[in-house]
Amino acid sequence: MKNLIIDAAADKIFFKVISDNESYTSDYPNSRENFDKFVTLLFNFLKKNKINIKEINNIFVNQGPGKFSGIRTSISTAKALSFTNKLNLYGFNSELVKNQNYDKIIDLFDKGLLIKNLIKPQYSS
Repeated sequence: MKNLIIDAAADKIFFKVISDNESYTSDYPNSRENFDKFVTLLFNFLKKNKINIKEINNIFVNQGPGKFSGIRTSISTAKALSFTNKLNLYGFNSELVKNQNYDKIIDLFDKGLLIKNLIKPQYSS
């Protein structure tokens, strides 16, 4: 099973793929320029790591609290990928992640504690 994590709520745009025996990570500055090419960055990340979007089972997206532009861009991209590729979509909150350690997100998913397709953006002021 391969899980894609998208997190753009803080100072970095962060992509991570976690599978049973591998993990790939990439990050970019959280900037207007990178939001304009967000999908290109994501697909380049997948291509670089030889991952086809059809191999992904679940997408996890940070729904905040965090920066408005980052949250809106990442959620809309995750929803589009989920819809067009029939992938499971889950939201998580920023406070669950410390130092880009997403193990807790996968642990909550494995325990069935994340709700599929429930995305509630939370913007910081």
